Amino acid sequence: MGGRERPWWRDAVVYEVYLRSFQDSDDDGQGDVEGLRRRLPYLADLGVDALWVTPWYPSPLADGGYDVADYRDVHPDLGTLQDVERLLDEAHALGLRVVVDLVANHTSQEHPWFREALAGGPGSPARARYFFRDGCAGGAEPPNDWISAFGGPAWTRVTEPDGRPGQWYLHLFAPEQPDLDWTDPRVGEDFDEVLRFWLDRGVDGVRVDAAPAMAKVPGLPDAGHAPGALFESTRWVGNPHWDVDAVHEVLRRWRRVGDGYDGDRVFVAEAVVNGPERLARYLRPDEMHTAFNFDFLHCPWEPAALRDVVDRTLAALAPVGAPATWVLSSHDETRHATRFGRGRTGAAAMGFDAGEASDPELGLARARAALLLLLALPGGAYLYQGEELGLPEVEDLPEDVLQDPTFRRSGGTARGRDGCRVPLPWSGDAPPFGFSSPGVRPWLPQPPAWRGLTVEAQERDPGSTLRLYRSALRLRRGLAALHEEPLAWAGDEGGRALVLDRGPGLRCLVDFSGAPRRLPGDREVLLSSAPVRDGVLAPHAAAWLGPAAG
Repeated sequence: MGGRERPWWRDAVVYEVYLRSFQDSDDDGQGDVEGLRRRLPYLADLGVDALWVTPWYPSPLADGGYDVADYRDVHPDLGTLQDVERLLDEAHALGLRVVVDLVANHTSQEHPWFREALAGGPGSPARARYFFRDGCAGGAEPPNDWISAFGGPAWTRVTEPDGRPGQWYLHLFAPEQPDLDWTDPRVGEDFDEVLRFWLDRGVDGVRVDAAPAMAKVPGLPDAGHAPGALFESTRWVGNPHWDVDAVHEVLRRWRRVGDGYDGDRVFVAEAVVNGPERLARYLRPDEMHTAFNFDFLHCPWEPAALRDVVDRTLAALAPVGAPATWVLSSHDETRHATRFGRGRTGAAAMGFDAGEASDPELGLARARAALLLLLALPGGAYLYQGEELGLPEVEDLPEDVLQDPTFRRSGGTARGRDGCRVPLPWSGDAPPFGFSSPGVRPWLPQPPAWRGLTVEAQERDPGSTLRLYRSALRLRRGLAALHEEPLAWAGDEGGRALVLDRGPGLRCLVDFSGAPRRLPGDREVLLSSAPVRDGVLAPHAAAWLGPAAG
């Protein structure tokens, strides 16, 4: 499991498992640790190097498990600590590493610390772990103008133990997720032990949720948010509640803990900040190892924009020596097979980009091409469960099944992220498609039209998206150029294509023209996202080409 000369995470392909939607083993309608363990051979056969598993901790599930009530246990609906240990053992035996989520900006309101803080009253030591403040206007208004990522103000007023309206507490996400105050030393000391708890059990790394949120400017000054402002952290500079310099002290602290373990344990930052240059600050040699590349994920499917993001990312990360990562979808974003079929193909976080009609055939063609671009870029890659099946966003979920707090907090103007979290279809001709036993209703309903997108159906089809992913990942693992050679752009044909080389042995060509394209006759087609007939690549497709003859 080592590799000190070249740590595994520098060019790993990591598969995100949204646990509640992956595989149900006990027929309660939601995925669990045991269901994931049973599907490990599928993931090993797919060809990924590691899994990132979303939170399995005890939680009231106000935000899909990102509201944690106990950081050292497993939600009883999802399994046990023994199940996790068995999962880790079997994953490692298959050559798969496992990265877990650490949600450290906030706890659940059901966490014992927050319950103690509510009971303790104003000025109590328990409240110092969080941001409790007196309100303005005689206590009736929030302490400042900060906003929640899920819409609305970032403050909620509590009822004090004596029954009177009292102080306000800060939550940059849902009200059920009170923010921790990392200037309280007890917070850091406890999370040191949380890290050790999971590293001792053999996890191979930690993904730090909402990393830029964990420090606030002292005094909590107004941010200057306009009424109705969205949580657009990619635009913010000098914001008092996001990407504050003091957060790097926390990350360095964790890195010191992780460096005490063997096996190249990795720390991954979720840091949605203003551009690659700000992101690079999280990846300095004594901080995080890698970070999600949200600029690439949010980028529209346009050659100039994509090339600019790639160039800026590589240029920003080179001085700190960190590898880039590339990602197209996640549990927080509209699935790219749907986004790429719209007129506006860029993404906005938390589902705020929904609403525009999508051409499913065009979206899937572009999504397949995007895979070959993604895997041809230097560094690592993240895949989101179901993208290997070409799953679209489910945009017609009934309102009464929606659970994402974005829907409620936005007053119903944004449907939120449930559409990308619908449980996976594994087999059969009708829901629940092997996710649960027949007759069991999954926690979110699956479209009947997914019968043609199941793993079972796609394994029978040599042209399926699943078969494309397996072929691409197998080739990527074996092609030395994709691990050793730098990127060089070989042309853009006036915005009609992106052409890049990884040394002389591999060329990736991505079509943006929408017209058939004759491929060079002196290069072998190693893999294409659509059929190549008589040397002609279909529109909206990509190809990997071998070295030029002679």
